[in-house]
Amino acid sequence: MTVTSGPSSATALERNRPIGADELRAKADWIRLETIRLIDQAGLGHYSSTFSCAEALAVLYYHTLRLDPADPSWPDRDRFLLGKGHVAVGQWPILAELGYFPTAWLDGYGRLGSPLTDHPDMRKVPGVDFSSGSLGHNLSVGVGMGLAQRLRHGDARVFVLTGDGELQEGQVWEAAMSASHYRLGNLVAILDANGFSGGGATSVTLNIEPLADRFAAFGWTTVEVDGNDVGALARAFDTLPDPSGDRPVCVVSRTRKGAGLAAMEAAPQAWHLGHMTEDERAAARAEIEARMAR
Repeated sequence: MTVTSGPSSATALERNRPIGADELRAKADWIRLETIRLIDQAGLGHYSSTFSCAEALAVLYYHTLRLDPADPSWPDRDRFLLGKGHVAVGQWPILAELGYFPTAWLDGYGRLGSPLTDHPDMRKVPGVDFSSGSLGHNLSVGVGMGLAQRLRHGDARVFVLTGDGELQEGQVWEAAMSASHYRLGNLVAILDANGFSGGGATSVTLNIEPLADRFAAFGWTTVEVDGNDVGALARAFDTLPDPSGDRPVCVVSRTRKGAGLAAMEAAPQAWHLGHMTEDERAAARAEIEARMAR
């Protein structure tokens, strides 16, 4: 379903654009390959956290979001906020491919003076709707953006991708309470529930389960999906209630930290922040490329 509050931008990418599951899976693996390349260039980065949400990024940007790369500030665009901002390395190749900025910018990733860093910066990069740094803020920002859309009678949706470790921040739950109080049916929280934070397993550091039940208790509509299945994600986003509704939506995206590489899935915390050796990079690329070739 495509809903607009007025004439679309002539260059807009509308919601729920047709794309096959095989192509979306290939996009997710391309994001992984680009993540490996860019982190090697920078010398350090977040592999496993980015890999867990690669499918979500692929489905959102190539299928779900209403966007206009030629006009990044188009008022009727859907907003996308990275709560878990340390996975921006997976967002940069997408924005470049869609045309938000020259692909040559990628060659400077992680280097002094480059606009592309470990976290998104809305002041420097077209297509970034809000910056990230300290985690736990962006669901609150999403509430503000949802309220703004209500005031302008717009139908844009606001999507916020958070990590499950991020939910240990109290501000997230203040935002969850506020979103239902203000009846923000245009707000969608996507929880990348991979079971880990930088401090270890979320069940050990500070348990935040059961996620769906907790958000439902705060007045949200909830759905739980396999977040490494592009088809399941696309169906969840395709069947979102109309943004004019009165209940925010929480998509609990159950993922595997390090998804897409067997060795990384086996030791996800070891790759939360790191740098692959030349042999590890070669093996990772071979595994991903072999899957893409099938």
